[in-house]
Amino acid sequence: MALKAGRLRHRVDIQARQDVQDPDTGDVTPTWVTVWPNVPAAIEPLSAREFIAAQAVQSQVVARITMRYREGLDASMRILHKSTVYNIAGLLPDKDSGLEYFTVPVSAGVNNG
Repeated sequence: MALKAGRLRHRVDIQARQDVQDPDTGDVTPTWVTVWPNVPAAIEPLSAREFIAAQAVQSQVVARITMRYREGLDASMRILHKSTVYNIAGLLPDKDSGLEYFTVPVSAGVNNG
């Protein structure tokens, strides 16, 4: 099953956590660095029915994001859409090849790492 480009109408940034050490104090501060900017994606909030079903397993999941497959994408990263921060709850590859697209269940809120 092909992923149609028209579905991917949102633009998101994918960020990875990076620890930065202050040269003066030696303190380590977690920061988020954009790995992939302006990625085409489809953001779909969960319906009320899906949300109720998801609460049994993952109470924080509020939406799913679909995007083309990217080598190196993992659950430790986060996704930014406008001013909303989405934390990746897992990566579900497509059922045919596993290399065409991901469906990403996400929770909303700031992730401090």
